[in-house]
Order: sequence, then C-alpha cells, then structure tokens
Amino acid sequence: MFKPLDPILHSELRLAIISLLIGVKEADFSYIKEKTGATAGNVSVQLNKLQDAGYITISKTFKDNYPHTSCAISSKGRKAFEAYFTNLQSYF
Repeated sequence: MFKPLDPILHSELRLAIISLLIGVKEADFSYIKEKTGATAGNVSVQLNKLQDAGYITISKTFKDNYPHTSCAISSKGRKAFEAYFTNLQSYF
C-alpha cells in the first residue's frame, strides 16, 4: 500500500531546497536561489514555510554591511526528508 507523502516536502521547490541542504552544513540565500533557479520572492516564501514546519533554521546577519541570510537543515528536517524518501519508495 502507498504510504503518505509529507505535503510540506511534496512541493517541488521545497523538496529541492531540502535536497540542497541535506548535503551541506549551511547554504546562503543566493546559493539556494542560484541552484534552484527560482525567484527571490518564491525562495523566500518557501524558506519561511520550511522554517515554520521546523525543517530548517534561518539566520539573518550582516556581511560587509549587507544583509546575509543563511539556512541549515534541522534534525527534524533531516528525519522528515528520510521519511519522505522511504515513503516515496513504496510507490515503485
């Protein structure tokens, strides 16, 4: 039988962001935007949804007097990604 897929991760862009973060300690906003090919506004909205779900942490600082946003996957996000991947395999 099919296992349910996490609706937070089932979005293409949110899944792409989590997939990027799973392999790195942290990534900045520009890197995520570049790698996903999404607009800044869309990336921002999706990052907030992932943060609200507790899947990522977002830190905002200044670097050379410019705002700098950095994201990292949380342990909850890592577990959710692994569960999503496992559940997705039940569809094959």
